[in-house]
Amino acid sequence: MITVSTNRPRNVDAPRAAAILYGDWGTSKAYVIGLAFAVAGYSSFWLIAAMCVLTALVGVNYIIICKQYPDGGGVYASVRHRSEVISIVGAFLLVADYLVTAAISSLSAFQYLGVPHPEQFAALAILIIGALNYFGPRHTGGLAFLIALPTAVVVALLGLFCLPHLGEAISHLQPLSSNLGDNWKGFVGIVLALSGVEAVANATGVMKLNPGSSLSKPSVSRASTPAIMVVMVEVCVFTALLGLAMHALGGLEMKDGDVNAPGHPGVRDYMLRYMAEVFVGQPFGATMGHVAAWVVSLAIAGLLLSAVNTAIVDLIAIQFLMSRDRELPPGFQKLNKFGVPTLGMAVATLIPMLLVVLVSDMAALADLYASGVVGAIAANLGSTSTDKHVGLTRFERGLMFGTFLLMAAIEISLFVDKPHARVFAVTILAVGLILRGLAAERAAKKQRAATLPATRTIEAAPRSPAMESVREPLICAVRGIGRTLDFALEEARETARPLYLLFVREQAVITPEDRERKWQQDPDAHQIFEYARANAGKVALIPCYAVSDSAADTIVDVAATTGASRLILGSPQRSALLNLLRGNIIRHVSQLLPDNIHLLVYA
Repeated sequence: MITVSTNRPRNVDAPRAAAILYGDWGTSKAYVIGLAFAVAGYSSFWLIAAMCVLTALVGVNYIIICKQYPDGGGVYASVRHRSEVISIVGAFLLVADYLVTAAISSLSAFQYLGVPHPEQFAALAILIIGALNYFGPRHTGGLAFLIALPTAVVVALLGLFCLPHLGEAISHLQPLSSNLGDNWKGFVGIVLALSGVEAVANATGVMKLNPGSSLSKPSVSRASTPAIMVVMVEVCVFTALLGLAMHALGGLEMKDGDVNAPGHPGVRDYMLRYMAEVFVGQPFGATMGHVAAWVVSLAIAGLLLSAVNTAIVDLIAIQFLMSRDRELPPGFQKLNKFGVPTLGMAVATLIPMLLVVLVSDMAALADLYASGVVGAIAANLGSTSTDKHVGLTRFERGLMFGTFLLMAAIEISLFVDKPHARVFAVTILAVGLILRGLAAERAAKKQRAATLPATRTIEAAPRSPAMESVREPLICAVRGIGRTLDFALEEARETARPLYLLFVREQAVITPEDRERKWQQDPDAHQIFEYARANAGKVALIPCYAVSDSAADTIVDVAATTGASRLILGSPQRSALLNLLRGNIIRHVSQLLPDNIHLLVYA
């Protein structure tokens, strides 16, 4: 056996983590401001302000959670050691959240673009984004950063244009209703800016370690804390600022759950676009107002579509993990040739498409959305705050438990006052528990893995004594039978060197069963190794097999472990589109490879 570390590459720094978080957390202002006005009119700022306070409170709690769970602090991972049942309930609530996140983000994107029948365009966009995920998880950190940065700039510029109108907005501001129950219902109805914190908590396992920490004792607070703080401040400050500035718009009317503006009926779902048109158009003219409206629309739409992709990727990952834990049927584990669970991808794509077509209303989707994310966050906070084994200070524990009580009260209100949210959440839970029962029935026939290995094993044939005296072997990483493999065999034969033949099964999530898998159980690897053995002749051939979430890191790791002097890779034969979606592995390997190992690309 050749053993190498199993830890996923920790290459997500604070800016990339913030971009991933902003892609979900930062989108809420695009639709929550209009929804709040539709609920409370010119007193809606008080509800928006209360939501921003709740957002900050939850953000502070998740800073603590990310410190305590540097290998993944999402509800499914952090709660599972306390109670499998609670973790499953939290996971399915999170599934419900991601399903609605994909639907509501896509619909909002096309509401901002002002296309006719936006629900149809939204469904098509979800289908395209889901289909792109067939080729594997994208390296969304860099892409999210490229999208988030200009969007943040556009939002900041819109905020600057709002500042001269704050006095007028304050003069229009009205007090909340004297009915506390109505105010609470309105507040609960707009609690939408929370989902992203679960996404960033799940990502702590790939964040860069703090200086001085190690893989055995990881700490990622220098990546997670600034990421959450920066995005939390941006979301709270600009949501409150834009929510207040909205009150400066004269003539807004609440009608049938929507908001009408003079000459612009139905602006509830694209309020920021309308604000840009008015606030920029007044000092610079109508033409510049229209240009500003389109700039805001394009920036917000791009960020919202990025959030759709993030939701689909998270859905695929959590279904795969739950299937590997025998909480979902094994069909959710079956991977395509790009290492993507096909069934999970289909579920993550088709259900949001159905939701956006059948519901096709932002307010109705918002009702469905909140029940899932609030329940998942409440489960995470409640479990962590009452876990005596988690090293929290008395203040942190009290703060977290108090926040849990507040989130639990909001979840109860949603179940009581929002019948559609109740039906949707219960339906997702019921279907999930049925699937869990089927998985448990199947798992009862097999022996469950008892422990989680500390290392990933790469199976390799034992070396003979004669081979031990041979130095500087060759290593060839292949994905299939072809000219690269034939060239490597011929090169090893001519130079009389042993040849390590490496096959890496790349997939997004690695589980204990994956680490124990043998190459004989992988049809593609079996075919390649049998072909190589049949054609090796006198070549000392050592087959190596690994399951990894980063093929480039594994190839370099094995090359260094074997002491190879030359690494042979084949030139990619796929299209430019696939190279863009999945990344060029040769470029990644060349950046990581030590100087004493030469890279040979066979084209």
